[in-house]
Amino acid sequence: MSEENFNSWLKESATFPRHVIAEIQRAAKTGLYDIRGYGAKRHVPSFDDLLFLGASMSRYPLEGYREKCETNVTIGTRFAKKPIELDIPITIAGMSFGALSAQAKEALGRGASEVGTSTTTGDGGMTPEERGHSSKLIYQLLPSRYGMNPDDLRKADAIEVVIGQGAKPGGGGMLLGQKISERVADMRDLPQGIDQRSACRHPDWTGPDDLEIKILELREITDWQKPIYIKVGATRTYYDTKLAVKAGADAIVVDGMQGGTAATQDVFIEHVGIPILPAVRLAVEALTEMDMHRKVQLIVSGGIRSGADVAKALALGADAVAIGVAALIALGDNSPEHENEYRNLGTSAGYYDDYQDGKDPAGITTQDDQLAKRFDPVQGGRKLANYLRVLTLETQTLARACGKNHVHNLEPEDMVALTLEAAAMAKVPLAGTNWIPGINGM
Repeated sequence: MSEENFNSWLKESATFPRHVIAEIQRAAKTGLYDIRGYGAKRHVPSFDDLLFLGASMSRYPLEGYREKCETNVTIGTRFAKKPIELDIPITIAGMSFGALSAQAKEALGRGASEVGTSTTTGDGGMTPEERGHSSKLIYQLLPSRYGMNPDDLRKADAIEVVIGQGAKPGGGGMLLGQKISERVADMRDLPQGIDQRSACRHPDWTGPDDLEIKILELREITDWQKPIYIKVGATRTYYDTKLAVKAGADAIVVDGMQGGTAATQDVFIEHVGIPILPAVRLAVEALTEMDMHRKVQLIVSGGIRSGADVAKALALGADAVAIGVAALIALGDNSPEHENEYRNLGTSAGYYDDYQDGKDPAGITTQDDQLAKRFDPVQGGRKLANYLRVLTLETQTLARACGKNHVHNLEPEDMVALTLEAAAMAKVPLAGTNWIPGINGM
């Protein structure tokens, strides 16, 4: 049999394709589950499955060069004495010093500040580089409490109580020993070079009633000045949103399963949580039923890449979005200029997801001093600012095309869905019809 005929005769199993076989063999050989970073790689219904209905006759578009389309958003108007004023509805999600180098954290602050938005600390505490270059900094309070102290809470512009993360709802974070440098160990009060796993739940409360007490403690520590966010991984989003409002949140962050992570089990990343597409709609429904939509601000994250994603999230009812993986790519992560070094690590530019190893040749997801020195935080900040400007301009362009003079005026009525799944999840009509699965008839 010729090789051509032999190859045409072979048929790969749908249940046991070669990558599944390879994983079974790896697990059998090592006895270890797979850990990686980045986000979900499987295809799920996403904002790509929605389209905008631009204005023509029945709607009147705005002229891009002469008519304004505003982008500002205020976070924390419910209880905080000093809400956060953002120029754009795009923020930087929490990514820790430890997962990222100090230079990368500085660059995130520089880029966000340049365009008038906020960045977020992540696990492990606040670095002087990040606070010094962030005009608006959100302090994350995670179950681990690594590096947490009341002084840093007061230095922050808002506090984000993290209940869960989209990449790993119900699971704690990981930081392997090779990234526990002397400085990271000192900040987190950990032994240097030893693997660290963050807890999956807060040690001093077990439910929303306890959380309400914790939020009051945080308000007293900060004299009711700072907005208090609650972040949840997208799972039982409708109920989690209602409980967060009941607990006293000023803002709610909902992180979909496409959200990235520095390191966790692959089985978490691919098999836990729901996509951000249905999650944002469920959160908005919960807020609307409580008469809290726009009173408690909603920030959504998890796989936001373009201005189209931003605009669609806002049209479904979000007040702002947060980006993580996209921000790292804007800084220079997975850049082809490091292709040879990625190859030496057994991967390639665009595929690199071994963030936990700390060997990132771009100097972003590492604690290796020599690698981190390669990364210029000033240049990285400029790149991030450019990217954020593009996202904002794209969002404005789509809003103007729908006849809106503020990006928050976008609404579900401005969109249709390309698939039955997206129509049902987002509750917008299937394109070319007025049919919403589960709403209009069958």
